[in-house]
Order: sequence, then C-alpha cells, then structure tokens
Amino acid sequence: MSSVHIKIINKSANPLPAYATSGSSGMDLRADLTEAVVLQPLERTLIPTGLYMEIPEGYEAQVRPRSGLAIKQGLTCLNTPGTIDADYRGEIKIILVNLSGEPQTVTPGDRIAQMVIQKVEQAVWLEVEAIGDTVRGAGGFGHTGHK
Repeated sequence: MSSVHIKIINKSANPLPAYATSGSSGMDLRADLTEAVVLQPLERTLIPTGLYMEIPEGYEAQVRPRSGLAIKQGLTCLNTPGTIDADYRGEIKIILVNLSGEPQTVTPGDRIAQMVIQKVEQAVWLEVEAIGDTVRGAGGFGHTGHK
C-alpha cells in the first residue's frame, strides 16, 4: 500500500484521524463540539471536526458514513461521499442526518464519519460526433432486472 504526506492542522482536542487496522482504507473523523448536539428525526446539521488540511494536487479526501453509526443510531452523512478538493483550506465539517425515528445525540469526540484519501484524474474532453457501442448500450436504472 502506498502513502501520501498531507499537512494537517488540528484545532480540536481530539487525536488526529488514524487507521484502525493495517487494512483500513478510512480514518475516523471526530466531532469537535463543546457540548452535545441532539438531532431530531430527519434533522440534519453541520458538525465541525477542528481539522484543516493541505491535500496535495492529484488527490482528494472523501467523507463517508460510519456503518456502525448508521445501523445502531440511524445517523449518516449527506452528500456522500463528500469530496474535499486539494485546493480547499477551510475546516472539515460533516453533514450529519438522523434517519431514525427518535432523537440521537452526538457528543464531543464522537466518531461521526470516515475519511478516505484517493488519487484523482482530471478529464480532458475529446468532443466527437459518435461514441462506440456496447452490448449494454444505453441500458441503465435496473435494466438487467431482478433474479
């Protein structure tokens, strides 16, 4: 597995994001809160992390939900995966939504999302009059049916 160096400022009291195991692709992000936040059913809010990063050009950070938080509390991230571009320098904040039927509490230091660092390519458009055909063609949105 390769690695990339990323400059980070941590203005929170939480530890830096870290990989839980050698095979992990994501690092947990924690809530940088001074007091608990209660999310009512279907309510969404922006939770700060206290983290600021300088991602190298050619990379992005993706913010994704934590599966345990989603199944146990019904809390998940909106705009998933959220993209943090290499030229963004603001605080990393997480859009959380409560999809459960009861209020859910986020407390200071809670693990609220995970972040994956990815290489990215930028496309160069080649405008043409026709594109190649495939067996699938224009089939989409469930065209293969159910078994």
